[in-house]
Amino acid sequence: MTQQLHTPPSTTADRVYFEQRTLRRGAAGWLLLAGLGVSYVISGDFSGWNLGLAAGGWGGLLIAFVLMGLMYGCMVFGLAEMSSALPAAGAGYGFARRALGRLGGFATGLAILIEYSIAPAAIAVFIGGYVESLGLFGITSAWPVYAVCFILFIGIHLIGVGEALKAMFAITALAVVALVVFAVGMVPAFDAAKLFDIPVTDAVGASPFLPFGVPGVISALVFGIWFFLAVEGVPLAAEEASNPAKDMPKAIIAAMSVLVITGLGVLVLAPGGAGSLAMSTSGSPLPDALRAVGNEGLAVVVNYIGLAGLVASFFSIVFAYSRQLFALSRAGYLPRWLSRTNGRKTPTWALIVPGAIGFVLAAVVNNGDKLINIAVFGAAVSYVLLNLSHIVLRRREPDMPRPYRTPGGTVTTGIGLVLSVVAVIATFVVDVQAAGITAAIFVAGLGYYWFYSRHRLVASAPEEEFALLAAEEDRLR
Repeated sequence: MTQQLHTPPSTTADRVYFEQRTLRRGAAGWLLLAGLGVSYVISGDFSGWNLGLAAGGWGGLLIAFVLMGLMYGCMVFGLAEMSSALPAAGAGYGFARRALGRLGGFATGLAILIEYSIAPAAIAVFIGGYVESLGLFGITSAWPVYAVCFILFIGIHLIGVGEALKAMFAITALAVVALVVFAVGMVPAFDAAKLFDIPVTDAVGASPFLPFGVPGVISALVFGIWFFLAVEGVPLAAEEASNPAKDMPKAIIAAMSVLVITGLGVLVLAPGGAGSLAMSTSGSPLPDALRAVGNEGLAVVVNYIGLAGLVASFFSIVFAYSRQLFALSRAGYLPRWLSRTNGRKTPTWALIVPGAIGFVLAAVVNNGDKLINIAVFGAAVSYVLLNLSHIVLRRREPDMPRPYRTPGGTVTTGIGLVLSVVAVIATFVVDVQAAGITAAIFVAGLGYYWFYSRHRLVASAPEEEFALLAAEEDRLR
């Protein structure tokens, strides 16, 4: 049976439908958007990445950083092009919808939604642990911290996107200051020999540089992702940007550039001062590294300010999941009531519903590492589809207007595609259970689409119109 898109019954009905689902345009320039990209990821510099030292040693984690940094860099160039050509809140889902059809578009959007819905729960757990370890407010149980995080930051987002992005930018700037303070304290204590103080095992290819051999490099790949996870969410703000065709490429490339610098800085300086072995088991690597080299005062400063890094990522990823859910709902792939916006043009239910789910996950699972691994698997699947989308669009629609063009074209995103497939495989190596949970959620979501929502899509949604316009242009050729 031929699938029919659902079209509102009249022009008036169509107008009313989208008036109830409108975002605030022109709320952000490229600098705020670049800050958004950095804030998605900045928490990864403060914790989590160092566990890759226990998986692959310093050399293995360095190789993982380079490979995953290359993967993200290639993908970011592709996203910069696609977001300038197809600026809509659906972002990755919209690009894949145009390139891979409805099923491919929904699969991409679903994978991104899994990543962004699970990640705040993981970060809330990390924030709770941070607050407990610092002894703040006399808290001995973390669940009230989870509740405050979700209620407070969702509340700020409900006030308006401009206000939320400015708050995010300020918090992110504070986190970057903490990284600068850390670097100042660690540079004088750097000793290259400390990078290689993990005992060499009998693994294949093992050496002081790779103490866990080649298998260690594979295991470290997931931790290499932590340095960049979620930067691809910048295009989700396309409909709220001042000039998306120019702002999106500039913002996402600037964000990626900052993250390469900050990530490489902590990767070199923390183990280079305190030793890779000590850092491989640390729960708070930056303050612990400063203490190890005798900078107790700076350790206290970084410990407290470092909380801003976790808050920044939590705050920004709440924005990301709401926009992805908003776009999928507005187009009918998910229940349409989820995309209704309030008087300040923010998607109320798209903020609240995943937030409630995230709070429950944080309180019940209470395992940030496990939750992050689930999010990473969803992300890796989406990266495969995003790189593939760029390649398909370049070859099938070479004449599409592209205000920005990816350096190297499909060769660049081809490299990203190969590396993203490797990343998917690596997630199974590191955590089979987390990958299996994500796969189960993914299959359930695809089942919902196949048996229900694909018969109820909204033809006049921006991402659907982009695809229909392309189909009509092909027919006229």
